[in-house]
Amino acid sequence: MHHCPEFTSVCPKTGQPDYGKIIFTYVPDKVCVELKSLKMYLQRFRNEGIFYEAVTNRIMDDFVAVVQPKTATVESQWTPRGGLHSNIIVQHPAPQP
Repeated sequence: MHHCPEFTSVCPKTGQPDYGKIIFTYVPDKVCVELKSLKMYLQRFRNEGIFYEAVTNRIMDDFVAVVQPKTATVESQWTPRGGLHSNIIVQHPAPQP
C-alpha cells in the first residue's frame, strides 16, 4: 500500500486548490511501481483543474496502463469543502454488477 498524504489539484470551477490523500493498494504482476516516478507523476496534477472523480479515474487508468497489476484500488480522500468530505474509490478490474 502506498499513501500520498499531500496530493493537490485545482477545482476547475473556482480555481481554488483541492487537497487530498491518494491511497494505492495493488497486487503486482511482473512490474512494481517505482516510488520516485509515482511521486513525480502525482505532482503533475498540482496546477491542473480537474474534478475529484476525474482525477481518481485518470490516476487508476494511468497506473494500470504502466504497472499492469493483477488487482488495484486507488482511493482519493479529500479535505472537506462546503461541509462535505468526499472519498472516491476506483477498483481494477472493475467489480461486476
